[in-house]
Amino acid sequence: MKSVVIIPARYNSSRLPGKPLVRLIDKPMIIWVAELSEVAVGKENVYVATDDSVIADIVTQAGFNVIITSSDCLTGTDRVAEAANQIEADIYINVQGDEPLVNPQDIIKIIKTKEKHYDDIINGYCQLEVNENPNNTNIPKVIFNQSKSLVYISRLAIPGFKNKNQVPKYYKQVCIYAFNLKELNTFVTFKEKTDIEKSEDIEITRFFETSINIRMVETSLGSAAVDVPKDVLKVENELIKRNNV
Repeated sequence: MKSVVIIPARYNSSRLPGKPLVRLIDKPMIIWVAELSEVAVGKENVYVATDDSVIADIVTQAGFNVIITSSDCLTGTDRVAEAANQIEADIYINVQGDEPLVNPQDIIKIIKTKEKHYDDIINGYCQLEVNENPNNTNIPKVIFNQSKSLVYISRLAIPGFKNKNQVPKYYKQVCIYAFNLKELNTFVTFKEKTDIEKSEDIEITRFFETSINIRMVETSLGSAAVDVPKDVLKVENELIKRNNV
């Protein structure tokens, strides 16, 4: 099966405008994500989907593929779906453009799981680390059943607990998804965000309105997204550590 990575990148982020172009050490964040994705699938199979000409130019100069998409896309997954219809592949991996610490081995793990469970959507997760607060609404938390099917995802600290001596383990979403084209096209047929999606502001909740199973796959620790300006220094320091800069 042919797998490609599509990285959605829009300029007008509500919490951090121009986020894909934020410089981390010596290059824009979107290039960090593209280069790590390249390790997993090869440079020729990495695409950036954007509606912004500046982002497109920078990505092209770095030697990566660009798909120009509409400025009307509701979410990153809508943008991936639009791009996927212009790319011949069996598996479409959505790697978020604000995940410059993504582990290429996790991308490969997600692909292999999708190959085995082609009719399931695949999404990554890992346990919250000791320095991460489950009450941080910028971190989507997930709960899943024994079959690793997603039960719910929320910005609240889930699951709840009654006994303070039995605080649960918390798991967070890692924004690597695997889709086939049928699943992506089902996603965009809604034409608008669903009620749960609007409330949580988590796009994958739109799939709760379908009968498509979401299978969760455990990934490595160390994932951290750049959601707000204060995340930039934290992520940059981790990149410095990992790259011995």
